[in-house]
Amino acid sequence: VQLQASGGGLVQAGGSLRLSCAGSGFTFSRYVMGWFRQSPGKEREFVASITWNGAITDYADSVKGRFTISRDNAKNTVYLQMISLKPEDTAVYYCAAGNRPFTPVTLNNGYYGQGTQVTVSS
Repeated sequence: VQLQASGGGLVQAGGSLRLSCAGSGFTFSRYVMGWFRQSPGKEREFVASITWNGAITDYADSVKGRFTISRDNAKNTVYLQMISLKPEDTAVYYCAAGNRPFTPVTLNNGYYGQGTQVTVSS
């Protein structure tokens, strides 16, 4: 399983970014995908997840209404559209896949890729 996240960068508060994560080495269309983030000195936390067919999404309360997770199974890619960014969104963002087909991805169960840094300046 390989997951490659991209799209991070430096943005001003109120700005937008779209993260992408390309998966390979597994049947992408059968896996729940998620985004997690970790800020310096803090535990990694859940951000959003999406089921294998895109039918169901879930979000952390802190990002509801501002972040949107989506996927394109034809491209083996999951996205995280982020708007109205806040300085507290600054973190390394990781995409993850469930450790088995059709199972949830959690902090303790899943395959994680390398992260991409998002920095929001005030």
